[in-house]
Amino acid sequence: MRIAVPVEEKNIDTEVCPSFGRAPYFLIYDSEIKKEEYLENTAANSSGGAGIKAGQFVADSKATALITPRCGQNAADVMLEAKIKIYKSDNSSVKENIEKLLENNLEELGGFHAGFHGRA
Repeated sequence: MRIAVPVEEKNIDTEVCPSFGRAPYFLIYDSEIKKEEYLENTAANSSGGAGIKAGQFVADSKATALITPRCGQNAADVMLEAKIKIYKSDNSSVKENIEKLLENNLEELGGFHAGFHGRA
């Protein structure tokens, strides 16, 4: 499984970034080979549509799952079309969220917000 997580710094022990589309980086964790890779989110500084662009970025990374505290509807549509399951993070570290997902202890993210238009 390839798991994407928005992060503010390149550290698996940090918290999950509260902003999906404007997170500076995405951690891509490959659970089969237990390898982590940090990719700069090219959508973070977009003047608009950051969530959609970030959703496409996650899809292009070949992720099969996303862990995030929230997600806009348009970004979710992109990822769901790519068959990426979206899970709701909890208040623990990125590493702990990944472990919980692998143990089937994270819930899928149910509600998607309308999105934030422009920079918040």
